[in-house]
Amino acid sequence: QVQLVESGGGLVQAGASLKLSCAASGRTFSNYHMGWFRQAPGKERAFVAAISRKGLTTLYADSVKGRFTISRDNAKNTTYLQMNSLKPEDTAVYYCAVDTSLAVVRTTTWAYEYWGQGTQVTVSS
Repeated sequence: QVQLVESGGGLVQAGASLKLSCAASGRTFSNYHMGWFRQAPGKERAFVAAISRKGLTTLYADSVKGRFTISRDNAKNTTYLQMNSLKPEDTAVYYCAVDTSLAVVRTTTWAYEYWGQGTQVTVSS
């Protein structure tokens, strides 16, 4: 089992920045890929960013490329999502997730077995 706890969400104005954190416990964090997803009201959960076990590979959705940065600190069992130049369309509940498989880092929701409870990000115009 892996437990994930997200933090760092909030209400900001367009153009502002936020940094989300996801603390993991329960298993060896550095063995697993980590991902961030988001779900806006009335929409399906969507991929945002992912990072490989050692942090050598990062993937981003086109909508956030150049604005968001995913990172991880394996010594702290934590992954981060730095979000800059936020837009109203970034408003959503943000979830971190763990992929425990031996596959390469992936972008699909079904690849991730464990999920946090989510943190709300609201961007006003």
